[in-house]
Amino acid sequence: MSAQEYDIIIIGGGPAGMTAGLYASRSELKTLLVEKMIMGGQMMTATLVENWPGYPGGIDGPELMMRFQTHCVEFGLETRTGEVEKIEDLGKQKRLIIDGKEYLCKAVIIATGANPRKLGIEGEEALVGRGVSYCATCDGAFFRNVPIAVIGAGDTAAEEAVFLTRFASKVYMVHRRDKMRTTKILQNRVFESEKIEMVWDSVVSGLDSDNTGLTGITVKNVKSGEQRQLNAVGMFVAVGVTPISGFLKDLVELDKSGYIKASENTRTSVPGIFVAGDCRTSVLKQVSTAVGDGAVAATQAEKYLEELKHS
Repeated sequence: MSAQEYDIIIIGGGPAGMTAGLYASRSELKTLLVEKMIMGGQMMTATLVENWPGYPGGIDGPELMMRFQTHCVEFGLETRTGEVEKIEDLGKQKRLIIDGKEYLCKAVIIATGANPRKLGIEGEEALVGRGVSYCATCDGAFFRNVPIAVIGAGDTAAEEAVFLTRFASKVYMVHRRDKMRTTKILQNRVFESEKIEMVWDSVVSGLDSDNTGLTGITVKNVKSGEQRQLNAVGMFVAVGVTPISGFLKDLVELDKSGYIKASENTRTSVPGIFVAGDCRTSVLKQVSTAVGDGAVAATQAEKYLEELKHS
């Protein structure tokens, strides 16, 4: 069977990928968007998006992403679920293997996003789904009227801590420093909550468990060395993200953290390959910046296709 051919193939169905798909399909370019998991990316786990313009009072992440998808399909964007196993640069063409099948295109837009970073401590992996979680909106309701802990103090951690007060009897917020790294409005919500207790200057040093799952967390004060036991039966980890770029390390240039290097025009080190969203080097990672990246990547890809015609 011959390979299917497209003008552009977009990898990733989050805000960046869907925006790129909207722009590309609206320009009547034959475009395929491939998403490994579920359309919407990490926004599908967002409880309330308050900084998306035009929605006073905020909008649920899943609802916003459903609107994105509806808008994309309206202009004829083709989407499919699948895993991109390999990308080859053939010069004027790119060859992709998706779930064992061959696809050809002239330009690729990488919008794979990032995964939640893990603590890397003993017992963490074994307790995933049994007390350890990386998504408050996914798992928060399982922890009704019990004490839990949120690890981290950035915007995501603060949002999750506040959200989890709907269910938990108490929320410990563990942070390795003595001040939060989040916006003032989120800090105020954390400090005003009677259910949230800050555990400053501390890191998780151990996890206790039995046959049912997590039974407690040991934290260590990084300044005094003192250890403390938290009677938390749930631990929500929110300590940043890791870019999904491992399958690209021999193709495009990455920085030391694994983010794909690109200029503001989203062009990578390989002609015809563009990058948008959380997987690229950038000073801010928000839905609004991902959308901006997606728009730029699609217009740059269209420009690149015009360049190919005259080369």
